[in-house]
Amino acid sequence: MSQVVGIVLVHNEDIFVEQAIRNVAEFCDRIHAVDHVSTDRTWEIMRALEREYDHLDASRLHHAGLSHELLEPYAGTDTWVFGVDGDELYDPPRLLTFREELLGGAFRHAFKVASNVLNCIAVDSEEQTATGYLSPPSRSITKLYNFAAIDSWAGDGSERLHGGTIVFRGGYGERSVDNIGERLSWEETPLRCLHTCFLRRSHRDPEPSEAPSGRPILEESAMHDRSMRGAIKRRLRRWPRLESSAWKPEKYMRGELVTVDAGPFLRRSS
Repeated sequence: MSQVVGIVLVHNEDIFVEQAIRNVAEFCDRIHAVDHVSTDRTWEIMRALEREYDHLDASRLHHAGLSHELLEPYAGTDTWVFGVDGDELYDPPRLLTFREELLGGAFRHAFKVASNVLNCIAVDSEEQTATGYLSPPSRSITKLYNFAAIDSWAGDGSERLHGGTIVFRGGYGERSVDNIGERLSWEETPLRCLHTCFLRRSHRDPEPSEAPSGRPILEESAMHDRSMRGAIKRRLRRWPRLESSAWKPEKYMRGELVTVDAGPFLRRSS
């Protein structure tokens, strides 16, 4: 039978990780939740979810690359592997509709399925709204792979679904990608995600006003950009977590700044 296997790899993500896992729990037949030696409450949260969900197993690894070894046995099987980060909140009701399409074979032609994302610069839990930049035109970060399209995916990798060597079956390759976002809008798509990449993700992260100043992460031109985008980019300079990710604003802040209904993404379910 076809199945969906989730793989969650996180480090210090205790603000969003519980919501992220709960949102995909019904979509996945099995979830491997891996903590990369977090020092906040992430591991505690994952252990609690393991006790709650029979199909979730939580483990703690000191080397992120080992997380991919959990996936290697699925190569060549009728399995969709769904990579979920601790800052990715999917729309649960739409996932259930999408699951029927996925397991029914609608995307069997693809090795990877990409889709619509909102890269958030703000999430208001009281107003149930999220503000950010849509993909497209920004980069999509969805990680849904058809392991029936490969004979193996092994070797050294930095983490799950990154690196290593893939041996494809006939008719498939790296370019066998179906990007739903290229044909469906945010309102229409069955697979959509709030990507909270520009928000505080751990209670160990300092508040923006408390963050120590670090080296600039933006191109000099951004510092002279007086638009709303420029103002947002200047604020992002205060975040230590982003200092080593200078490419994020360029990849994830394309197009217009929009606000959407975040209700489906933020509701608690068990």
